[in-house]
Amino acid sequence: MTALFTDDAAPGFDDPLGMLKACHRRIERQLATLDRLRRHLPDHGCDADARAAATGILRYFDTAAPHHHADEEESLFPRLLAAAPATGPLVARLEAEHGVLAASVARLRPALAALAAGHPAELPEEWVKAAAAAYTAHIAVEETGLLPLAQGALDAATLATIGAEMAARRGVDPETLGPRGA
Repeated sequence: MTALFTDDAAPGFDDPLGMLKACHRRIERQLATLDRLRRHLPDHGCDADARAAATGILRYFDTAAPHHHADEEESLFPRLLAAAPATGPLVARLEAEHGVLAASVARLRPALAALAAGHPAELPEEWVKAAAAAYTAHIAVEETGLLPLAQGALDAATLATIGAEMAARRGVDPETLGPRGA
């Protein structure tokens, strides 16, 4: 039985760096689902489980992943560069990798969309593994380099602004933590 409450609750908008790290865990879970789906297809085809998995993966990479990249590119990176200009090469590298990551998912998108719609499709192992390897390497650099640098360089007010922008990007009012207009 799953516990209703755990000690590892997801960070809120008041902890934007924690939210970015939590998003990395969700990306890793989606990539694991993608690999399980790839292995599922030869024996089970486009069954209900395959359709549900493909739909969930698409939803994540069409919505949450772009928000995550925007959180970094529009909110975190500019403020980190202003506070610590020496991070320029790291920020440039990570921004360039965002394009590579998006391309790796875009290459898989037609097959995932077909599966989600109930049509047979293949997920080439080399494409799935390439996407997973690219994300794994990128996440490692962010978590061992970027996020610790940001934690040390950005003050509480700057982090609060980043958190508010992340909330707004998702249509959430950070003051009430509810949907806007609610």
